[in-house]
Amino acid sequence: MRERAARGEAGMSPGKFWIVSFVAAAVFLVLTRWLIDNEYYFFAAYQVLQFIVLATAWNILGGYTGYTNFGTGAFFAVGAYTAVVLHKTTTLPVPVMMLVGGVSSGIVGFGMGYLTLRLKGVFFAIATLALAIVAQTLIVNWDFVGGSRGIYVIRPQNSPIYGSYIQYLYSLMLALTWISVAIARTIERSTLGLGFNAIRDDEQAAETAGVPTLRLKLISTTLSGALMGMSGAPLPYYVTYLDPASSFNLSYAVNSVAMPMIGGMTSWIGPVIGAVLLGTIQQLATVTISSALNLLIVGVLLIVFVVIAPNGIVGLVQSRRRAGLR
Repeated sequence: MRERAARGEAGMSPGKFWIVSFVAAAVFLVLTRWLIDNEYYFFAAYQVLQFIVLATAWNILGGYTGYTNFGTGAFFAVGAYTAVVLHKTTTLPVPVMMLVGGVSSGIVGFGMGYLTLRLKGVFFAIATLALAIVAQTLIVNWDFVGGSRGIYVIRPQNSPIYGSYIQYLYSLMLALTWISVAIARTIERSTLGLGFNAIRDDEQAAETAGVPTLRLKLISTTLSGALMGMSGAPLPYYVTYLDPASSFNLSYAVNSVAMPMIGGMTSWIGPVIGAVLLGTIQQLATVTISSALNLLIVGVLLIVFVVIAPNGIVGLVQSRRRAGLR
């Protein structure tokens, strides 16, 4: 019983978690939209929520399955530029653009996985980094979406729901955050999650035991890429000017790796904790000092946590709890 409590296995069922988390997200949305008048807070909260989605999506492949992905910028940008194409050719609403962006990035994730998942360790990481470089090169030379010059996206004056358009984008990102976190927790408590963990712990042993490793890895890359693409789709309306330098920004790749590592990669809550902590600190640094310090902050915190808590905040708390139960 003590060991079970220490592992945290006595939590609510996935179905109940979906319902409870939906209610919590809805209440949080209503309260923030009702109590906050300053538009900046919605700008800042949007970015923090965006990092939660990216960190959670990265953790599905990097934390659960054990494959380090440095191509976050590619999936994120595919979602953003998919929205640009739809903006220029259709009148679809942003939620539909997010779905299409997720499908596009999911297809890219599937293709990347099929071509590179036979590589392991640093070789896979380098391959994902090469994917980001190739994707950026294609976007730079694609005049329809602005190429290297970038493109302006005129944000609608009126929001489809009550409030400003920034509040509308914030609401969409909060909904995507709820979906991403609920998916991650469901995977963690499912047979699929056990398969991912088996691959992470010892892929050869898992394959010998009959685990369909390639199929599970393709599911992981596709789902991870799709969530990243969905988080990138609203970006053109958030920044109103999109260029390759901003959409393929190094901070997306660095933060998506650092946030799960700081929070804890073996649990769904780890990326959430890391993203809220790092994202909030970065927003405060941007306002009070300079956004140029953001990557420095990430690097310093990453070094500190690697030394003090190599398993992240969640791992540190779990180890203290186990020690207290003995």
